[in-house]
Amino acid sequence: MTQDRELPPVRKAIEVGVPPAEAFRLWTGAIGRWWPLASHSVGQADALACALEARTGGRIFETTRAGVEHVWGRITVFAPPHRLAFTWHPGRQPDDHTMVEVTFSPTGEGRTRLELTHRGWPRGAGARRADYDQDWQALLRDDFAAYVAAAAAQA
Repeated sequence: MTQDRELPPVRKAIEVGVPPAEAFRLWTGAIGRWWPLASHSVGQADALACALEARTGGRIFETTRAGVEHVWGRITVFAPPHRLAFTWHPGRQPDDHTMVEVTFSPTGEGRTRLELTHRGWPRGAGARRADYDQDWQALLRDDFAAYVAAAAAQA
């Protein structure tokens, strides 16, 4: 019997003003600098840092002020500078995960189109999916794209 996964994926896209290799590096290597921990973490106000282990099988996780680690997911595809995919289960058990894929494509003139697809929504997860539909758009625009613009301005 196959698991019933019928809700459509969440799809978001933005364009940033750096080449794909730089966008990929900032997403993966600087996630702790742009991710909004106070509002988007398990520990909320107690969350101190988050990190992504840059390899297939690596973790995406946060660390609280008390040193507790909360794993958000595991990297399933690490293919710089064009593709990253991972399981996603912040605050949930690992077997209750969805899947996120992020692609980085050149658009010309040193710019990148980042596309995020969040899929694997089980039936009955409509409210959670709707929350992510809003949150991913804000996170990409207000957090990641803003960080990339600031980093590019300093370069």
